[in-house]
Amino acid sequence: MNAQNRDLKQEEFLVETSQMNYSSPEVRQFIQTIPVHSQPLSQAIAIYETVRDSFLYDPYHLDLRPDFLKASVIVLKKRAWCVEKALLACACFRSFGFPARLGFGIVKNHIGVDKLKIYLKRDEIVFHGYVEVYIDGKWSKCTPAFDPRICKLSGVPLLEWNGKEDSLFQAFVEESQFMEYLHFYGEFEDVPFELMHAEMYRYYPDLFNHPVDTRAFSFHFDPVYLP
Repeated sequence: MNAQNRDLKQEEFLVETSQMNYSSPEVRQFIQTIPVHSQPLSQAIAIYETVRDSFLYDPYHLDLRPDFLKASVIVLKKRAWCVEKALLACACFRSFGFPARLGFGIVKNHIGVDKLKIYLKRDEIVFHGYVEVYIDGKWSKCTPAFDPRICKLSGVPLLEWNGKEDSLFQAFVEESQFMEYLHFYGEFEDVPFELMHAEMYRYYPDLFNHPVDTRAFSFHFDPVYLP
């Protein structure tokens, strides 16, 4: 545990939740794959890189249901979308004693998303997930979504994080714009299921009204959270 990185104001962002169940056997087994460092900054970076590199980024299979959007389920996958990777990273940070919270925004990806647009019927990617971690007395944002393989396929550099400065996404690749943030929802202590469902329904009503569940694309939601 990283006790020196804790203070009373950040205690709520260390709590284990139903979604960030880091003491479960599945998550504990994954945590054992994270290199251990004596310096907090190096440890935080190791957590970020392990989550980033352990799962192929897959935005084509989205599941908003609480029973599936939880750390112990995510670690059993080989592919994960940005919210899943952010949630798992947040759980791992907390397990090591780093206060951490989930952040969400609306982004527009300008490279390699033509196929995704067919299903979403929008340019915007709503509720893109990232993590905000409390290190050395301040919060720092990081995005573990894109793994080395997807970066190579997309022709973009791997997104690094130094534990000090925000690292959200490569804005430009040479002269081409890669991704831009259009809106920030803010940071949350746990997954805001009601807000997530409401915003996705507002932007992607067809996904809710005409559910898709194929090998190429799938979308699952919990009707309890619909507006």
